[in-house]
Amino acid sequence: MSTDKATVEPTTSPATPQAEGQRDFIRQIIREDLATGKHHDIRTRFPPEPNGYLHIGHAKAICLNFGIAREFTGWCNLRLDDTNPGKEDPEFVEGIKDDVRWLGYEWHDLRHASDYFEVFYDAAVKLIQDGVAYVDDLSPEDMRAYRGTLTEPGRPSPFRDRSVEENLDLFRRMRAGEFADGSKTLRAKIDMASGNMNMRDPAIYRIRKVAHQNTGDAWPIYPMYDYAHCLSDALEGITHSLCTLEFEDHRPLYDWFVDKVDLVNHPELWQHLREGGFRTEPAKPRQIEFSRLNLSYSITSKRKLAQLVNENLVDGWDDPRMNTLRGLRRRGFTPGGLRLLIERLGVSKQNSIIDYSILENCIREDLDATAPRRMAVLDPLKLVITNLPEGHEETLTFSNHPKDESFGTREVPFARELWIERDDFAEVPPKGFHRLKPEGEVRLRGVGIVKCDELVKDADGNVVELRCTLDLESRQGMPGADRKVKGTIHWVSAKHGVSTEVRVYDRLFNVADPDDESDGKTWIEHINPDAKRVVRAWLEPAAASAEPEQRFQFERLGYFVADRVDHKPGAPVFNRAVTLRDTWAKQAG
Repeated sequence: MSTDKATVEPTTSPATPQAEGQRDFIRQIIREDLATGKHHDIRTRFPPEPNGYLHIGHAKAICLNFGIAREFTGWCNLRLDDTNPGKEDPEFVEGIKDDVRWLGYEWHDLRHASDYFEVFYDAAVKLIQDGVAYVDDLSPEDMRAYRGTLTEPGRPSPFRDRSVEENLDLFRRMRAGEFADGSKTLRAKIDMASGNMNMRDPAIYRIRKVAHQNTGDAWPIYPMYDYAHCLSDALEGITHSLCTLEFEDHRPLYDWFVDKVDLVNHPELWQHLREGGFRTEPAKPRQIEFSRLNLSYSITSKRKLAQLVNENLVDGWDDPRMNTLRGLRRRGFTPGGLRLLIERLGVSKQNSIIDYSILENCIREDLDATAPRRMAVLDPLKLVITNLPEGHEETLTFSNHPKDESFGTREVPFARELWIERDDFAEVPPKGFHRLKPEGEVRLRGVGIVKCDELVKDADGNVVELRCTLDLESRQGMPGADRKVKGTIHWVSAKHGVSTEVRVYDRLFNVADPDDESDGKTWIEHINPDAKRVVRAWLEPAAASAEPEQRFQFERLGYFVADRVDHKPGAPVFNRAVTLRDTWAKQAG
């Protein structure tokens, strides 16, 4: 059993929610519980199953549970619901811990459902002794058939009226590993005619002779989630058990198990935990449901996310196109931007789909405040300033952030030959084009005004070089520095620029609802073929020397991050996190 108590305080960013002013219905319940004296301390938990990496939907649950605990000076446990061995992996456990910390939160204790396996077993024995649980021999298929439908009541199992003594004997033999997988199930005896299907004698334990990552081969039987989850909450003294709306119909069963086991008044079930130095203060928790985070152009099905990985449709769980937290992190999304999204969406009981652009705008807002500026050219076209001498070099001073002087300045090398963006030049410009064109003028960022005098083309007629003259009087500090031209473009010195791999990422799906197959396409066929594009770009030296995960705004291009895995000294790799503005809205228009 592990407590792994955290002592590090999370960092904050300009976008960290100030929850003091939030007035959603959950916080109102908590305020009332504190005011009436029902609770004196607020205790929450985040209970993921370690069978995959966390995705953006989990970010809402993390921010809500940890955020409420922080706001009300309580605490939040991280509990791994590891009741399904064979599908769970220590790799996912470490990933979950890493993701929670990345979002800016620390847990009070690290717990596992498996920490409580002895308690769950003893509690099940109590339920049998109380006459409200029985061992059933029905096969899983027959059990489903006996369960009935939404319009027809279920039928009692022929084994429902076994005696307490027979049930105790069979359950202990299940525990001893005497029976085959699936041959027997311990069920709660509730109401086979209930209008709530969850109350029709749900399973409590099933036989699974599978080794567990924490308990090894100690257990041939494992508790069901509905049973283990609520008792884990009760053992940890959780005051408010927050979960998504699909668990609303499970709440009567949650309360039934908590009330029937009655841990508070039966310390013999859990006293051994305390004697072993394990902190536990049993209490009756309250389950409260809220709407989950659903994003357009996204999927949050663990099964489908795993399918993308297993079929090599993406480059792993941390592929920047994935909406796993690991993928979003590698993409360059920020914890502050995600917390800002959760704050703005608020908490309600109304399911809805949030447009992906709202997430992107939150990331932009956070990065606009926190990302230094640099210059990069992703689609290079050579520009030569002919009225500067061969070998001309100088160093210019640029601010690192136009809105925040505290970011300081940097030195940027400038030379006679430059790289500019290819789409910043048009041989036959469209109407309203304010960048470089034949005989046209444009301001080079931080340098001065240049005029395009000559085009150099290759054998196929493609423009490969622009030969320009610099108006020396338009340079900084000169009398013509204020002369007006309509366009300003960025550049990178060809001599000093660093060749860099840049991965231009976009939304993984090209339709708002990938699961909608009304167009005759499967969700996989809705994958956006342009979601990843790799280019060879040129960066100013101050960008190329970045540390992994360092984020910048590449001026006029978007926000980019040094890849946390592949970026190396001498071999920089950058990922585009998000464009400077919403390009999808323009396409839709």
